[in-house]
Amino acid sequence: MGTSSGDMCSVDVKRFERLKFFLLTVAFCLVIGAYTIVKELKDTVFVGIVGEDYIYDAKLYVILFLAFATLLYSALVDNIRRYQLLSFYCFLYGIILLIFTYLLGSPVHGLDNTQASPARLFGWFFYFILEGFSPFVVGVFWAFANSVSDPREAKTSYSTMVAGSKIGGMATALFAWYMMTNLRSMQCFDFSDTVAHQILLGGSAVLLLFVPVIIYILMKTVPGRYLHGYEVVYKQEKKNSKVSTGSTGIFSGLQIMLESPYILGIFALVFFYESLNVIVSFQRISLVKTVATDINGLTSMSVLTGTMFWHRFLMHFYGFLLSYFGVRFLLKRYGEKKCLILIPILIGCLLTYFMFVQTEDAMLLVFLGLGTINYSFSKPLIESLYIPTMKDIKFKAKSWIDSFGSKISKSSGSLIGKFLRNMAAVPGTAMFYIVYSSFFTVLICSWLATAFLLGCRYEKAVESNEIIQS
Repeated sequence: MGTSSGDMCSVDVKRFERLKFFLLTVAFCLVIGAYTIVKELKDTVFVGIVGEDYIYDAKLYVILFLAFATLLYSALVDNIRRYQLLSFYCFLYGIILLIFTYLLGSPVHGLDNTQASPARLFGWFFYFILEGFSPFVVGVFWAFANSVSDPREAKTSYSTMVAGSKIGGMATALFAWYMMTNLRSMQCFDFSDTVAHQILLGGSAVLLLFVPVIIYILMKTVPGRYLHGYEVVYKQEKKNSKVSTGSTGIFSGLQIMLESPYILGIFALVFFYESLNVIVSFQRISLVKTVATDINGLTSMSVLTGTMFWHRFLMHFYGFLLSYFGVRFLLKRYGEKKCLILIPILIGCLLTYFMFVQTEDAMLLVFLGLGTINYSFSKPLIESLYIPTMKDIKFKAKSWIDSFGSKISKSSGSLIGKFLRNMAAVPGTAMFYIVYSSFFTVLICSWLATAFLLGCRYEKAVESNEIIQS
């Protein structure tokens, strides 16, 4: 019996979809593997070179750097193709990380110079540029993935793609933890702190430099018709390109973010998490530093960094389990809207636990829980909200949220955290419970309302095959 042309077409669609998401997963695995190293080294290297007292200044000044970098990024969006944009930033950061790896070993500029000073400009450049890794590498990867995926593919494949990325994160975090805590005690691997940090940073650079290769293979092996993404958006963008219409210019992304209720809603979801995470992260850093301090009151940089990498490994491990076994089932069973609503409910449960169990283990559990839920459940859901939007929203408005908006959220979280600590005084007191429970209640209720409205708008757009433009 012969095979119908319809059956053959269906087989081709599934084959090329699987190939597309396999290559996307490999690329994302490399990106997250590198990001895991960069995220933890950024703060520890800055503290070692510039000084712990200036970390809050760096978090403030980096907003100006990212705003300027986002303007340059917006100009690139208008002039190069989507896959070229991702390849460019992965290659650029790979080269920059190799340069930083070399400079870390400099007796003047690097970690061997133990005289921390705000005059050491390398430390500031190191911090500012690595702060751009999330919006301009991880964020651009998601923008590219959103532009070549439709809502059905996002529902069935994003959780698997995230689970695959966790393998990269687990591998690099586990390697970094093992090196920082064990290899120096072995005679055949007697690394100094500086060399250990250089190995980790150089390894991250190598991982990133492989990403453009994977993207090139993707573009060469997957036919263009399987890279259209949301078809109605693809057709509209083709129409706009022929008549030269649509938003252009370096400030169009910022304008869209400020004028569109839908995009402001996405920013609100980012704001809720980032501000809350800052409050919890301050407690985590204090806890880790206590563990890394010896009887003489000195903090071991290798132990400090190693402990933070172990926590990151645990977050990736739990994230892998949640992504692969939980998120796929929840999305297929309940859909995007209900899953968006479920996230603040889960986080509310974690915060309730934090309020009533004031122990170090509880604090670590809350930190790991927040990160696991965000990166493995909330992040892919938020990213899928961009699919029924135009290119300027996917790339330009998203970049402002991922860079400028994210840092504003963290700065706000720092201010809120300081205010709460001043108001609540001693943990465990009546005032502590009143102040923190009130803040958490307002935040979770606002989060629930925003998630409900965004979920409704997204599902309505997908069901009616429309484009969300405001």
